[in-house]
Amino acid sequence: MKALIACCISVFMFGLIQTSTAQIINVPKRAEKKAVNRVNTKIDRGIDKGLDAVEKELEGDHNKDNKPDNKDIKESDKSPNPGDDKFVVGTQEKEPLKAFSQYDFVPGDHILLYEDFSQDAVGDFPALWTTNKAGEINTLNVASGKWLNLNSTEGIWWFLKPIDFPKNFIVEFDVVPKKGAARYAVGVAIYGESAFREMSDPFSCKTGLIVNVAKTGWETQGLKSGNPKITGNSDIKPVEEEKVNHVIIWVQNRRVRIYHKGEKVLDMPTNLYDDSKFSRIAFQLYRGASSSSYVSEIKITTASPDTRSKLLTEGKLITYGIYFDVNKDIVKPESYGTLNDIAKVLNEVPALKVEIVGHTDSDGADAANLDLSKRRAASVKNELVKTFNVNGERLVTNGAGESQPVAPNDTPVNKALNRRVEFIRM
Repeated sequence: MKALIACCISVFMFGLIQTSTAQIINVPKRAEKKAVNRVNTKIDRGIDKGLDAVEKELEGDHNKDNKPDNKDIKESDKSPNPGDDKFVVGTQEKEPLKAFSQYDFVPGDHILLYEDFSQDAVGDFPALWTTNKAGEINTLNVASGKWLNLNSTEGIWWFLKPIDFPKNFIVEFDVVPKKGAARYAVGVAIYGESAFREMSDPFSCKTGLIVNVAKTGWETQGLKSGNPKITGNSDIKPVEEEKVNHVIIWVQNRRVRIYHKGEKVLDMPTNLYDDSKFSRIAFQLYRGASSSSYVSEIKITTASPDTRSKLLTEGKLITYGIYFDVNKDIVKPESYGTLNDIAKVLNEVPALKVEIVGHTDSDGADAANLDLSKRRAASVKNELVKTFNVNGERLVTNGAGESQPVAPNDTPVNKALNRRVEFIRM
């Protein structure tokens, strides 16, 4: 039967080619190219038709003795179980950690703010924010979770509670710029006030930092009342419209560094006045220059913990600087700085042995969270061994799931505190 089908295909193809070739003879040269393309199309269709028949016949023979088995479905093809994170839309290829070696920031062990708008209803304005324009919570088809739609082309959106910023901190957020020819996707204002006002003007602040996320690059302004602005700019890897862009701002005393798409896109050693002190954060858009955006996953942490002291003296390091995709166990490249910092201590102290323990929040099933936490710990060990040459015999892994919370699982901030990786000296 299979031989007969193959023979039929050969005869069919020969006849098709002969007929089609005959149609080309004596065609004027100006139409010859188009005719050849048509012939090729017919030939391709003929091949596809014949091969489909063969595949159907072969599948029929195979299925007589072999029924489909669900065990053949790959883990990567299954829908993720609900765990401690939200569902991921689409897939993302893993990028090598070494490609992100410029990601030298190391988040600390204190989360000052985490906002993913998970507690706000779609269509409402978020409870912990205010604005002088318009905005609402939306979901997007290009990303999971909930997003604050800065639903205007000008205005300010303030986080209502004051934040005690230290001298060294990291601000991270996701932004999806809307389409448009306007200059800015969004501005970020981090500033201090003489007295707290819910809707204060960042440009009239006591001290401040303005980071304008432009569609052609990056702009920074260090502010101090009565003094000129200290400005910086860069055109390296600007944000893309209608895509999720993860922006990282690291402030270290007077120095400001910005990271995006695997690179340090701006580094200003003296971008701030030396007596700068901040207590507020807001997003802003400028009349005639902004096209508006969606923002989410806003996170502020302290920076650069004393890793050596934590591991050698205290015997325990809690880190929020190891990143994973939602419901995944693959270590994201943004983790490079934290892992490199830990690896330096491990490689400098050969006698040091540690247990790596993954933790989740309480969202999702207990069993799924426990499994996820164990797989994440194993992935951390794998990266330390593979990328940073740590001796794997000195590392053991475990997962506690949601069983050892450090805070109640009642707010986005507290859930973020519970999602962590711990290194415990053995």
